[in-house]
Amino acid sequence: MSIRVRFAPSPTGFFHIGSARTALFNWLYARHHGGKFILRIEDTDRERNTDDALRVLLEGMRWLGLDWDEGPEAGGEYGPYFQSERNAIYDKHLQILRDKGLAYDHEGAVFFKVSGEPQVINDLVRGRVERKEEKDFVIYRSNGTPVFHFVNVVDDMTMGITDVIRGEDHLSNTSKHCELFKAFGVEPPRFGHIPLILKQQGPGKMSKRDAGALIEEYDHRHFIPAAVRNYLALLGWSPKDNREILSAEELVSLFDLGGVTKNNAKFDERKLSFINAQYLHALPADEYLQLARSYLQKANWSDEATRSPENQYLDQVLLLCQEKLHAVDSIPAFIDYFFVFDYQYAPKAVKKIMKKGDPVQRVREFVEAASQIETWNEAELEKCITTLAETHEVGTGEYIHPCRLGVSGTNAGPGFYGLLVVLGKDRTLERLQRFVENPPSVVG
Repeated sequence: MSIRVRFAPSPTGFFHIGSARTALFNWLYARHHGGKFILRIEDTDRERNTDDALRVLLEGMRWLGLDWDEGPEAGGEYGPYFQSERNAIYDKHLQILRDKGLAYDHEGAVFFKVSGEPQVINDLVRGRVERKEEKDFVIYRSNGTPVFHFVNVVDDMTMGITDVIRGEDHLSNTSKHCELFKAFGVEPPRFGHIPLILKQQGPGKMSKRDAGALIEEYDHRHFIPAAVRNYLALLGWSPKDNREILSAEELVSLFDLGGVTKNNAKFDERKLSFINAQYLHALPADEYLQLARSYLQKANWSDEATRSPENQYLDQVLLLCQEKLHAVDSIPAFIDYFFVFDYQYAPKAVKKIMKKGDPVQRVREFVEAASQIETWNEAELEKCITTLAETHEVGTGEYIHPCRLGVSGTNAGPGFYGLLVVLGKDRTLERLQRFVENPPSVVG
């Protein structure tokens, strides 16, 4: 049997992280089994389900790399894929239930007559679940519109859905859905109810109002889409080897509902940021430079000397800093000192470095020695520092730390020797000479 799964969101103008995780699990399941991933739009709420809301949803799906085999813009033989266009299908199936004596009118609404029998669900995540519906329930409202339970079952049935993977909050609905499937004489699909995503602070399910809850936030903050996808996959699922950094191909290969936990997953933006940083560090140079330059342009960060794409200094700076960055939006603050001469000295760095030994003298000695270097590269600079340290019988850190402070105003950043190489000999010596002539004072 060919696997067919679906993601059936209601476009409301937001793409919630819980919905994105549900879409991802369905996508991974379909790709792992060589099946089909169907996007079906529950757009019967005409006031909320606008074209703009649909655009937000589709753009969010594409940003995460979740392509669909059937659905809006992709077509398919089981359409329409918008519930608002399927009324004739719903009316036809309502008549089937009426003909069987399983649907009746009461106070303007249409009710479904339940069997009263226990419904056993062999859930792919939760295991055996048994529930019994004891009360008839509404399937058409008094205004003539069908309810969620009815259209959900009719759509799954007529679209040949084999597996329904959705949030645990839908588990309570499943006995109603099984009643309906059996009333139509159709074997229910397999169900897998995945754990909820809990908010980062405090109890409860993550809502659209909670920080970090919307996928579009990560797009606006220039997170790496593959990193967000990677993190979402780990919210309630883990591979057997407990790895955390996984490519799309590895996720597809390893994903199995057997690895999905029954416990709810707590959202952790620090972990997401960590994974994003790993992806940022691993980006190929051309992709990273394009991403970084694009962000700097959108952030209105500019320097007259670096606006030209042909100027290599900015690229050299960006590549030097890549392995130390935590996020794309931290780039401006991380690289600013490369492009200004009158940068400020960080008070904490000054306090840490200027109280130890004789930092001004060490910088003075380095300036004198480094001015004699003919080939300004990492090897020659390291050799210079090592020789000075041996000559004056001190550690190399006695030179490295104050010199870093002198050229950058801080005590953190990219590799020291690479930093000096990218700055170049003239900039380095000019900045260090300023430090010697006017060293920063320790405050407090």
